[in-house]
Parts: sequence; C-alpha cells; structure tokens
Amino acid sequence: MSISVIKAEYINGLVLNITFSDNTQKEVDFKPFLSAKEHAIFKFYRKIKNFKQFSIENGKLVWGEDWDLIFPTVQLYEGKISN
Repeated sequence: MSISVIKAEYINGLVLNITFSDNTQKEVDFKPFLSAKEHAIFKFYRKIKNFKQFSIENGKLVWGEDWDLIFPTVQLYEGKISN
C-alpha cells in the first residue's frame, strides 16, 4: 500500500500537522532540516510567510511552483526528516 499526503495544516514556527491516506497524523518540525542548510532556497523557506505557502500535489507535500522543496513521504510519515 502506498501512503500519500492528503492534508497539511500549519501549527507554528516551522511545524506542520500532516494527515496521510491511512488517516495517520504526524506533527513534523522542519526547522532542524531547514536550519542545517545554507543554500538560498532553504533560507527562503525558513521565513514563516514563505514556509506557510505549501501545497499538496499528487499526494506529495511541496513548496514552490516548480517544487522547490519536496520531502520523501516515508520520512514525513515517520515524523522526522533526515539531513
């Protein structure tokens, strides 16, 4: 069975509550990952107003029109993003 993202809600800071296709919910803190990277795109999405501009496309949680950021669904499901 393939798990996909069906809903995501902003909580605070760089934290989202993500709901998956099996109705599992996880709070995921993106700050450790985004703060560890110095590339301009990561700095851009560390700003809350930009971070909040996520969408769900094809069962994936993404940021940016051209998917500037996308994380493996399995990592989101586990509640932690690997660096």
